[in-house]
Amino acid sequence: MSEHRPGPVVDTTASRHARLRPVAPRDVRITDDFWAPRLRRNREVTIPAQHAQCTQTGALRNFQRAAGSVGGDFSGRYYSDSDVYKWIEAASWSLSTDPSPELTDRLDAVIKLVAGAQDTDGYLNTYFSVDRVGQRWTDLVVRHEMYCVGHLVAAAVAHVRATGDTALLDVAVRAVTHIAQRFAPGEVPGACGHPGLEMALVELYRTTGDERWLTLAGWQLDSRGTGVLDGSEYLVDHEPVRSQTRVTGHAVRALYLYAGMADVVLETGDPQLRHALDRLWADLAGGKTAITGGVGARWDGEAFGDAYELPDRSYNETCAAIAHIFLAWRMLLLTGEAQYRDAVETALHNGVLPGLSLTGTEFFYQNPLADSGRHRRAEWFSCACCPPNIARLLASLPGYLYTTTDEGIQVQLYIGNRAELRLADGTPVRLDLATGLPWRGTVALSVQPAAPAEFTLSLPVPGWAGAQVEVRVNGEPVRPERTEGRLALRRTWRPGDRVELTLGTAVRTLVTHPRVAATHHRAALARGPLVYCLEQADQPGTAVADIRLTGAESWTVEDRPELLGGVCALTADARAVPADDGPLYRPYPGVPAAGADVPVTAIPYYAWANRQPGEMRVFIPLA
Repeated sequence: MSEHRPGPVVDTTASRHARLRPVAPRDVRITDDFWAPRLRRNREVTIPAQHAQCTQTGALRNFQRAAGSVGGDFSGRYYSDSDVYKWIEAASWSLSTDPSPELTDRLDAVIKLVAGAQDTDGYLNTYFSVDRVGQRWTDLVVRHEMYCVGHLVAAAVAHVRATGDTALLDVAVRAVTHIAQRFAPGEVPGACGHPGLEMALVELYRTTGDERWLTLAGWQLDSRGTGVLDGSEYLVDHEPVRSQTRVTGHAVRALYLYAGMADVVLETGDPQLRHALDRLWADLAGGKTAITGGVGARWDGEAFGDAYELPDRSYNETCAAIAHIFLAWRMLLLTGEAQYRDAVETALHNGVLPGLSLTGTEFFYQNPLADSGRHRRAEWFSCACCPPNIARLLASLPGYLYTTTDEGIQVQLYIGNRAELRLADGTPVRLDLATGLPWRGTVALSVQPAAPAEFTLSLPVPGWAGAQVEVRVNGEPVRPERTEGRLALRRTWRPGDRVELTLGTAVRTLVTHPRVAATHHRAALARGPLVYCLEQADQPGTAVADIRLTGAESWTVEDRPELLGGVCALTADARAVPADDGPLYRPYPGVPAAGADVPVTAIPYYAWANRQPGEMRVFIPLA
């Protein structure tokens, strides 16, 4: 390996088919009033609390048991190792941006536990240690062995990119060497019922330069559709990946698989995989994504439904929204297209963020768009995939704010920050971005190249901003080239240059495609990157179920610094149609039911269920 340098989350620096190159999380310091406190809470509260959970549930003890240092039974689910690996990844990315001797010591201790549990042949899975050795690799459909190794590899890559320490990377390389020998490419088909290893193998290839891991990732993809997983559509084994045309099966598994496909395309340019990805994305975005960026509508199997099957009570697993971001980010790196950037932004604010309480210690597994007041966050789950997944994404978030090309720098997410980047020729450029988002559409960007330099600064125009965009450079209005949802500002930049951007943040009343039967004659509210909802706590004297919109409301945006950690609420007069005592089914009246004017207040969807239980709705019936 070359000398250590801080690395990106997805490192396409040398990927021949990537249009964009991400930056390392260490190069970006998030500073704004919305995200900076959340990252601090993730670092100071969430990550320590999750280590405690891994201790209390026995997940850490399982590694001691596998090493022979303690006795007793295995604790938890057969994939509990992955909870520990995701914690390692979260801790590593956190250390990348915020060094901490205490966290370093804790992380080193956990990595020592993991290394001690590995067999001499490289095999590592604590469920199949001690008393299940003979069952190894006998149940690829269910038992998640490769999935756990995938998270081990992802953690190892994060750790070495964040710290330069190869201790865990050495463990990961031995583990995947064992898999490559057991499921030799071109000889023995092998794939896991839960994908995830594919992405990790490509990242390992990018880290080590060893072609074996890219070859093994391709073999994992090509093993699907051969019956290695019993031809299960739920496990996305129903047909070869190159032939697939629709997203189906378990939502997280499917999107992890497609993200792995995108990684392989970024390295190889495989045209068949690329065409398959285009088809699958069109199916996902065109009829199977919630307004929040959540995916996986069915509670039965945590799975995708049919096209336009998007009920109020969609399952929308938090991990699936994270998987959506993983896929969209890789597609953005591959194509540079604005639709993928927009998908990352929407899922981050509305699909992932609701999964975390304002305290940072409680989590949603599912994120329905309507609830009667019974769905609440929990500190942990017996299947605890979502909490550490949120932690690792938030810890790595600085790495999603910018990309670079030979032509210049691209802002990807409008999150306040200070970044220390480099142009393709090595010229250092410091960027200071201040923004009022997600509440106000103001962006100010200070550009500080080490010396005057000509390059293109590319700024996104989010889909929610529409045509309401104003740009000034050093106080003067400009009309930059606008293509594919971006503004391109090419000039010779000098220290102290300043770009100011104003984006429209009008309240949007949104309806769904006519074929989405579940939300027919209903509307949702959005403003900027945020989706809003009605929660009972804000509607005194009126049941949320009785509220009707006309679609012509005049919404007032109110700063509420005391509410839910500080939000902009939306207020207006709407209609209330109280329930009657009539029969459940009755003749269609032909005219709207009579109602009374009532004040209503909408809050950001991410903030719901942080107060007393009560009804919540994103899609509100129309009068």
